Amino acid sequence: MTGFAELVAPAAWRTVDLISDLHLQSSDPATFDAWRGYLQTTPADAIFILGDLFEVWVGDDAAAEPGFEAQCAEVLREAGARRPLFFMHGNRDFLVGPAFAEQCGMQLLDDPTVLALHDRRWLLSHGDLLCLDDTEYLRFRAEVRAPAWQSAFLARPLAQRRALARSMRAQSEDRKRSPAMVWADVDADAARAWLRQAGATTLIHGHTHRPAAHALGEGLGRMVLSDWDLKAHPARAQLMCLSSAGAQRVDLR
Repeated sequence: MTGFAELVAPAAWRTVDLISDLHLQSSDPATFDAWRGYLQTTPADAIFILGDLFEVWVGDDAAAEPGFEAQCAEVLREAGARRPLFFMHGNRDFLVGPAFAEQCGMQLLDDPTVLALHDRRWLLSHGDLLCLDDTEYLRFRAEVRAPAWQSAFLARPLAQRRALARSMRAQSEDRKRSPAMVWADVDADAARAWLRQAGATTLIHGHTHRPAAHALGEGLGRMVLSDWDLKAHPARAQLMCLSSAGAQRVDLR
């Protein structure tokens, strides 16, 4: 027993895809279209979404009325009807709840989760919990992940929640533009400790928007998923495919 959640892949699975940090929003139709097209055409046997699928999620009831969230729900429902679909919360969409997941045919994953596939153990995470130098964010994370905070927030009218989310995002963007802003990365010691506990050799995560492969020593490593932004120059739309051959990055641009 590792203390972490574990998912043993069925023997029939040949390949699985991992994506994260798409930050879907109505103001970026190009990224939404690329995501929808990918879900309709991928040959993967299962898809794992490791957080921040949405730029912001203010509650499952947002998808109950016509609009962008309802469009996303329909795309997910169609994808979930074709193959297993797994979702791990990120720092932007931690309010995605069991009701929305069930509606879309998604299975919620704990962070972290060990994926046992093709005689290998992969440790999956969004990655934010391991950015130990980002102490301000970790304090905020602990506050908003508390059941009492979430209950109080979700009890507010939907319009008010949307307004609060816009205000919080604006404050976050202001902090990013500050010259004093320090971009925290995953702590190597903490990553190694997680991998030892999981009995895995490779950690796969998103969050930092710095796609790369990092050797951690002792035969351990971590692989960082790319964010998606089809408006950027150059555009970004990358996934990781796991198979019996290992991990391979696939560029969808």
